Amino acid sequence: MRRFLRRGGSTIRARFMFALVLVAGIALTISGVIVGILQSRHLKDTTENQLRRVEGELRALATDGVDPETKEPFSSAPNVLKTFMRRSVISPDSGEAGFIDGELRWVAIQDVKLRPEDDSELLEAVRGNLTGTDNVIKPIRTSKGNYRVLVAVVSIGDHKATLLRVIDLDRAGAQLRQSMAFYAVAAVLTVALLIAPTWLIVGRLLRPIGELRTATDQIDEHDLTTRVPVRGRDDLTALAKAVNRMLDRVQGAVEGQRRLLDDVGHELRTPITVVRGHLELIDHDDPADVIQTRELAIDELDRMGVLVNDLLTLAKASQSDFVTPTSCDVAELTDQVLVKSKALGNRDWQLEHVAMVRAVLDPVRITQAWLQLAANAVKYSDEGTRIGIGSRVEDTSVLLWVRDQGIGMTPEETKAVRQRFVRTTAAVQRASGSGLGLNIVDSIVEAHGGHLDIESVPKGGSVFTLRIPMNPASPHATPIGPLPEGAPEPRGPQQ
Repeated sequence: MRRFLRRGGSTIRARFMFALVLVAGIALTISGVIVGILQSRHLKDTTENQLRRVEGELRALATDGVDPETKEPFSSAPNVLKTFMRRSVISPDSGEAGFIDGELRWVAIQDVKLRPEDDSELLEAVRGNLTGTDNVIKPIRTSKGNYRVLVAVVSIGDHKATLLRVIDLDRAGAQLRQSMAFYAVAAVLTVALLIAPTWLIVGRLLRPIGELRTATDQIDEHDLTTRVPVRGRDDLTALAKAVNRMLDRVQGAVEGQRRLLDDVGHELRTPITVVRGHLELIDHDDPADVIQTRELAIDELDRMGVLVNDLLTLAKASQSDFVTPTSCDVAELTDQVLVKSKALGNRDWQLEHVAMVRAVLDPVRITQAWLQLAANAVKYSDEGTRIGIGSRVEDTSVLLWVRDQGIGMTPEETKAVRQRFVRTTAAVQRASGSGLGLNIVDSIVEAHGGHLDIESVPKGGSVFTLRIPMNPASPHATPIGPLPEGAPEPRGPQQ
């Protein structure tokens, strides 16, 4: 059965139905057993109470009754017993007989079906009680039946008579057995009637799984657009949504990989062609041409090396371990970036502002992105011009920026330069580059849950701002604490 529940059924639907029928059958069986036990106990208690009532009525008649023949209180035990038996109303599963000194004296009327006087085994079992003085209620089983018997002794003076009242438990339990048989039939019919509608309902509930299987079967490397239909609000709907989100990520990753391969092929084709062309045309007898071609090839290979490293960085950006956030002192990070930036070029470096907070970020990746912005500022600005670096807190984010007085960009260009291998016309004319720098910066910021803001004016400079959430798990920053005595206020501008 366990094997069937795991894999024997051809479908989840079939296994679910098997489990449902099994559980329903077990539940109904347990219920039937419990009801049967309770009813059996009730039957036993009922027969016991019935015999106790007969015993009490006989005692009351002997004590307080009036002899119908003399109109006086009973003076003879046999008369009490005879009068009691004449007045008795006996149920179909009961019978009785009267004894004097252990000998049968009276029997029930002919209409009574249970005749204890005809069961010799029963009479033999109560022989000792019939001549005794104590009332007894006990079970007796013979070849003719299973009984619950009352032996009640009536004593008045020296006279003694004994009543034998018998209840046939098999007859009394016949109605119970019939009821349990009806219950069993009803239980089987109930389970059978539940199968068809439950099969339809389960099929409807499991429809998203079938649609999920169909959708996944339709997906291949050429078509990743198929999605699972989403209906309702149950767990299967949540599963369908999760699968669709996964397919979105897979599609995005595959399309990004295709674009990357296309871009790599396009960007590497040019330096390879240049190197190959010069090597094919090199004049081996001209030392100057050999040296010039060698320098050109090394320069192109260096450019290819930078391009490959940038592409590797972008490829890692989609991995879960691309960034390793930790609690970071933003003020210290700002100072470090300023010091490192001064080595990039002869500019008027200014520290515009410092955020005195701690934030959860990857200091290595943020430094990489921040220095990339500083390198771009140097590349596209004139020597001696001002470049400002700063950090501050805004709402639940920390802002890290680089401000330059360079060539600037149009609004259209600020949108385009975020894309891979895109460079503005002015940038191409001014300096070489792969067009991957801002794309790498954008990837680092997105990995932190933030975004890159660009404000720029043609020939008026640009401001590139990394907007990073201070703590993804909490909307509040952790203050470093008060400044030491004598320390300057939040700093800027500084060189």
